[in-house]
Amino acid sequence: MARAASSSKIQKSSLPVRRSGRGRTPSGKPNPIDVHVGARVRLRRTLLGMSQEKLGEAIGLTFQQVQKYERGANRIGASRLFDLSRVLDVPVSFFFDDMSDDISQQSPRMMVAGLAEEIATSFEADPMTKRETLELVRAYYRITDPHVRRRVFDLAKALANASETTDSK
Repeated sequence: MARAASSSKIQKSSLPVRRSGRGRTPSGKPNPIDVHVGARVRLRRTLLGMSQEKLGEAIGLTFQQVQKYERGANRIGASRLFDLSRVLDVPVSFFFDDMSDDISQQSPRMMVAGLAEEIATSFEADPMTKRETLELVRAYYRITDPHVRRRVFDLAKALANASETTDSK
């Protein structure tokens, strides 16, 4: 009996070690690629002024499932990504646009091969993923008069330059 127990321990320890589950990083966090794709879903949905609930209804999901996709907590399968591209009126490639090299190196293939290092990515630090930015862009494009829109653009640039000048003093 003791012999059988010790041989099973050897067999278990000689099995390959799985580095992450279902495409997650070794620490168990969502894969940065999934987080990026989710952020792109949120970006497009927000630019269209669509709620998570409306998007969910359009593709047969609850708003909670849409939330999980947008956070990268749930991976988006190919057929669901196709549905999202149709509902959000963008090509599938849109969801992978603007992906940094650091993020693209975090693919599950690279993780399984042991080639990827865990890179801390902070999507909250990216102003393009913030709700405030998205609402500002939507409001800007609702200005129908091109002269007024240009003056708002110039005002925003002037305020940013004034802020930089004040910060450097």
